[in-house]
Amino acid sequence: MAEEYDVKTDELIVRKWRHKSTLGVQSFWQVEVGEPFNVTASLDSDVIKENCSNPVFMRKDTKTSFQWRVRNLPYPRDVFSVSVEPPERCVIIKTSNKKYYKKFTIPDLDRSQLPLERSALSFTHANNTLIISYAKPKDVLSLETEVLRELKKLKGAAEGDADCKTQ
Repeated sequence: MAEEYDVKTDELIVRKWRHKSTLGVQSFWQVEVGEPFNVTASLDSDVIKENCSNPVFMRKDTKTSFQWRVRNLPYPRDVFSVSVEPPERCVIIKTSNKKYYKKFTIPDLDRSQLPLERSALSFTHANNTLIISYAKPKDVLSLETEVLRELKKLKGAAEGDADCKTQ
């Protein structure tokens, strides 16, 4: 696992995981929080790439809530339905016109083995982006403050620091 934090605001920017296969080979990075990797192909290659107007699903956390953003959804707010399924431990996004459906879990709650609560979920829609927020439980908030306290003890790389030694 690798995490990147903003030094000034102490916000989590990226969290990504990498697992080994059964043969011991490193897999690709899987982004849990932050912008997904954009693998862009050159213009003259024969590689098929997805349309730029497809919905893009990403997670961006704030200090008090988990937040997911789905870009490129041009429908009005009343078309969307966001619900929690506690038995399946997932959140479901649906549209009444059946144009978009997404089911996702909250890995932080799964790791802490905390239940999902319907009252903690809210959503809004602006600028063709659906923003889903789930209020962080107190246990997760206390765990994150502990992690930040430990990170403050570490020395972060400053602007202009070089890793190589001069001879």
